[in-house]
Parts: sequence; C-alpha cells; structure tokens
Amino acid sequence: MYLVTGATGSLGKRVVRYLREQQQPVRAFVRLNSRYGDLEQRGAQAFIGDLGHERDIQKACQGVSYVISAHGSNSDGGTAQSIDYRANIDLIDAAKANGIQHFVFISVLGSDRGYDDAPVFKAKRAVEQYLETSGLNYTILRPSGFASSLIPLAERYQQTGLYLLIGDPQTRSSIVSTDDLARIAATAPQIDAAKNIVFAVGGPQALERGEIPKIFQNLFDREPILINPPVLAIDGLRNLLGMFNPELKAALGTLRTLLAHEFYCTSDEVERLQTTFGFQLETLESFLRRYLSV
Repeated sequence: MYLVTGATGSLGKRVVRYLREQQQPVRAFVRLNSRYGDLEQRGAQAFIGDLGHERDIQKACQGVSYVISAHGSNSDGGTAQSIDYRANIDLIDAAKANGIQHFVFISVLGSDRGYDDAPVFKAKRAVEQYLETSGLNYTILRPSGFASSLIPLAERYQQTGLYLLIGDPQTRSSIVSTDDLARIAATAPQIDAAKNIVFAVGGPQALERGEIPKIFQNLFDREPILINPPVLAIDGLRNLLGMFNPELKAALGTLRTLLAHEFYCTSDEVERLQTTFGFQLETLESFLRRYLSV
C-alpha cells in the first residue's frame, strides 16, 4: 500500500493516477473540503485528515509500505513551518513507527543553497536532513518548476496574448513535466539505484525564462505582449504587505527567490534521471501541447 499526501494537488493526483494505472493499492491523504471523487473513481482509498494533526498522520501510515510526500504549503494551505516542515517531520516519525519500507520526499531544486529569505526552501532542506538521518530508506527529489503551473498562464495567453515575466528573461529553468515527476516519484521505491539518493529533477531543456512566451507563440500562433517588471517590484510589494501581514511578507520571500535565481539541471543530471528511471523526459512544449490540445 502506498500513502500519497497532497493527493489532490497537481503532482499528488498524478502520482495516484500513475500508481492506479499500475494496479497498485493507494491511500490518498485528502482534506474533507477537497475534491477527491476522481481519486476514488480510480480505485484509491481516500483518507480524510489534516496534515496539521499528528494523530491523523499516524493513523494514515498504518498498514502502509511506501510513503510519497507530495504536499506543500502552496497548495495545501498552512505555512512553510506547519506544512512543509512540521507535517513532514511527523510523517517521517510515523513512517518509522510503522516500519515503512521506503519514503519519497518531494523537495525543491536549490534547497541546499542556503536561501535564508525563502521559508519553503529552508523547511524543505531541514526535512531532507531529518530524513537522511532517520534510518528509513528514502529518495529525495528536488524538482524545478512544474509544467502544470504554466497551463493557466498559457490559457490566459491564448485569450489575451499577454505574458508577465518578472525579472531577467535570461534566467534559466529546467521546467519539468509534472507527469514525468509523478512517474519518478511513484517508481522510486521499486528501483534499487534510487535508494537513499538525492536527485535534481528537471526537464530535458535548460530554458531561458524569456523562451517561454516564444513557446506560447508557437502553440497559439500569436505574438506575445511581454510585460517585464524587475524583481525589485516584488520587494516593493513585500514591504507594503509586510506592514499589515508579516506572514505573507515571509511567504513572498520564497517567490522572490524563485524569480531571482536560476533553477536548472545539468545535462549530466538529466542523463542520470533518464538512465535511473528508464524513460526520456518530456519537453515543456510537448507537455503543453498534450494538455491544451494544440
């Protein structure tokens, strides 16, 4: 039995889907107010709980062999401290108590770079270190940006031609097919070469961010209207919001980090992924064509 947290998120639902296509038993950790009917229709067992409650986590881990932690504060609510850090620490402890065979943790590319102003990065790195010393078999995946997060932007571009690009257009990113990431996460417990290993996970191309609207132009045959404010615009917004909501100011530190730095995989890291997991990684344009039917 696999336990998948964040099972209604863009990654988690794909992990569940892939596992069920392989006829694997899955327990999907979901919130009561989330939409999980599709998961049940695929044959997954819905476990309704709250990642902020240690007792729910302990109960969810009972009778489970593998855990895939795919939740995050960006999609599951809460803060980096409560969801990205505390919930994962409790999940690791519960996994140990229940004799889990393998734990897959979805971290973030760059978690080891010491971005002090990015709460999610700090939380993910602390969980990585805790997992590495837990005694559990593990696989840590550090993905770059999810291709699925660009679908709403592409749909808006199709309607308006507008593309908002904050920061340097030459900043590089290896945006990963969310389906590829789900497949890697789902199969990692069964691959010996993935045991107790940390993988950088990105798509096969290190794209400059300014190339993304060009991909949209190819998809929709529409010239982009590019709006390109500097990263300093985020600083101004953070300072303004910080006067009223310090937590939101801290959360925007993660966004600023993502916009101000490069997050891409080297060709050797891409080759390592493809060799270990046995398939060719999908390009961003291919992913978007599949989902946008263009």
